[in-house]
Amino acid sequence: MLGLLTRVLRALLSVLAARGSREAEILVLRQQLLILSRKAPKRARLRNIDRLILVWLSRLFPSVLDAVVLVKPETLLRWHRRGFRLLALEVLAAWRTAPDRELRELIRRMSRENPLWGAPRIHGELLMLGIDVSESTVGRYMIRIGRPRSQGWKTFLRNQAAGIASIDLFVVRTSSFKLLYGLVILHHARRQLARIAVTTNPTAEWIAGQVTEAFPWSEAPRHLIRDRDRAFGSAYTRRVHAMGIRDHPTAARSPWQNGNVERLIGSVRRECLDHVLVFGEADLRRVLKTYAGYYNKVRTHLSLDKDAPQCRRTQTLGAIVARPVLQGLHHQYVRV
Repeated sequence: MLGLLTRVLRALLSVLAARGSREAEILVLRQQLLILSRKAPKRARLRNIDRLILVWLSRLFPSVLDAVVLVKPETLLRWHRRGFRLLALEVLAAWRTAPDRELRELIRRMSRENPLWGAPRIHGELLMLGIDVSESTVGRYMIRIGRPRSQGWKTFLRNQAAGIASIDLFVVRTSSFKLLYGLVILHHARRQLARIAVTTNPTAEWIAGQVTEAFPWSEAPRHLIRDRDRAFGSAYTRRVHAMGIRDHPTAARSPWQNGNVERLIGSVRRECLDHVLVFGEADLRRVLKTYAGYYNKVRTHLSLDKDAPQCRRTQTLGAIVARPVLQGLHHQYVRV
């Protein structure tokens, strides 16, 4: 009997000793935290996992709020409310209806077949096909090819765009390194390509003839913007004055003053000439003529509310088929 009592007393003493040891350890840890808090910066840097652990422990054992030193109890409660809001947003995002598989495949198909297109261009094509989807959805499901998006541009002289046109020359190198000259004339109102031509010698007389071909005398624009290239000589200026057009040469070394046509030439290069090999004058004329038809009738423009210069009719019925342009460099999507 005495031995049993001895064993029981020893067990109680060991339990009390272990509990006292834990209490002493807790006191030591608290004292170290107080020492560190005196020398630490006023605002502690906590990670998200630290916040999560503190919030979790405070919810399981509310009494530990009295032992928190690094932050205030109100801060823990604010973290909990913020985490609940984030969880609710994740649930709503998961409930959001995704487009059907056919539409997702169509977006991927367009981005795969047209590597030069971004989300705005694909979104414009879908609108022309009668598919009502947001541009952000197109950007989410299109194929990423690791190239920067094309930048937008500001409209030049918006208030009088209907009566303004611009003209400029650009150089094209053939496969035999021969230089050819392209001429573009752009209407500012609908961004319509009025004239595109090719020559080996851009004289003032030739340019004057192209202006006559681009504009009927009764429908000529009021203003025509050009740079100070020597090719725009006296024959050119006499012709435009005779047609009732005011000639507007830009300042020296200021291509931004003729920004619309400069942008057009950039589009011709990026979307066409940079991806084909030109063999001669006739070949370049054929390529540019094909691109001009695509540009005016098919290609959507941001400045035109994602419509083409020659207004496209929205199609809602029929199967969607792709018609290749320039041997598949671009595609026109129609319903048949």
